[in-house]
Amino acid sequence: MNNLRLTGKKVIALVDEEFEDLELWYPVHRVREEGAEVHLAGEVKGKVYVGKYGVPATAEFSFEELNSTDYDGILVPGGWAPDKLRRYPKVIALIQEMNAEKKVIGQICHAGWVLISAKILQGVTVTSTPGIRDDMENAGAIWKDEAVVTDGHIVSARRPPDLPPYGKAFCDLLAERS
Repeated sequence: MNNLRLTGKKVIALVDEEFEDLELWYPVHRVREEGAEVHLAGEVKGKVYVGKYGVPATAEFSFEELNSTDYDGILVPGGWAPDKLRRYPKVIALIQEMNAEKKVIGQICHAGWVLISAKILQGVTVTSTPGIRDDMENAGAIWKDEAVVTDGHIVSARRPPDLPPYGKAFCDLLAERS
């Protein structure tokens, strides 16, 4: 098996203050291990954002610099960052554009808030932290209490213990896309 099956793929990883450290870095490293290029993006290019447990992440790009057509997928971390991320019109636009193009969208834990604000969950089967189950269902999603749920191009997971199957599911889906 080719260990670098994602060579040539490009993925956005969104960052903002108080992201869940593992939920950002585990998928980023997992996707990079398979050969994809991952760009960390925040509101301010060059800013160091700090995770809930103190792990830093430097934004290599600002949201405004990104064009969804240049990327194959996007990773939205959990923690408290999603509540901030969903307030940026450019983040919502990126999610909506990537959804329209059926590009791979990964969301874990509270990241579902960003997809809710992008209004893309109607009829989509997903999971999330149980704490936002009502929010997900009120946005029209079909919620399941499972480690990982893949519906078309959207991959979702509940919490850090689900990271291994979530990382694999995201990479598998990205690898399937030509």
